[in-house]
Amino acid sequence: MLARSRTALAALLTASALTTGALATAAPASALSYKCTTSKKTIHDPSFLGAMPYDWDVTVKICAARSGSYVTTYAKIVWDGPLYADGSIFDAGAFRLYVKKSVSGPDPVKTYKTYNIKSRLEADDVWGNHNGRYTTSALRYKIGSAKGLGDGALRLDWNNDGKGVRIYQFTASPRV
Repeated sequence: MLARSRTALAALLTASALTTGALATAAPASALSYKCTTSKKTIHDPSFLGAMPYDWDVTVKICAARSGSYVTTYAKIVWDGPLYADGSIFDAGAFRLYVKKSVSGPDPVKTYKTYNIKSRLEADDVWGNHNGRYTTSALRYKIGSAKGLGDGALRLDWNNDGKGVRIYQFTASPRV
């Protein structure tokens, strides 16, 4: 009889805790503490030959965090594009995110991932505005005890300009 009373009491306490939100649960081991850098560029559409410039204002925030021997990075890209008639603006459009090892001199790339954002860049609203945003997934690399950082570049191949992919580099995250 005593065992049944204990079981009933445990069930009652658990139900009470669940309905009041008082149930103690294990917290995540540690949330990552990201360090970020934001940079902006105005990028001219070289394929446009009209009287007014067709410029894209692009802001990129690149963040990096360390957890043990790993560096994790991600980027947020926001763009304010011009008004275009319907049609293809780019032959290709992507953002490439890097994890780099911090050294004196050029920082070597340890890993990277390319995110195809062409369709997002070309998406417009009912007035023809090409404004949008994209956040990459996190990119993680085991870098050991060395310092690391996140870096990124917008890779655009403008339609009908004959120049291929142009690379627009943004400012890297702080070292972590």
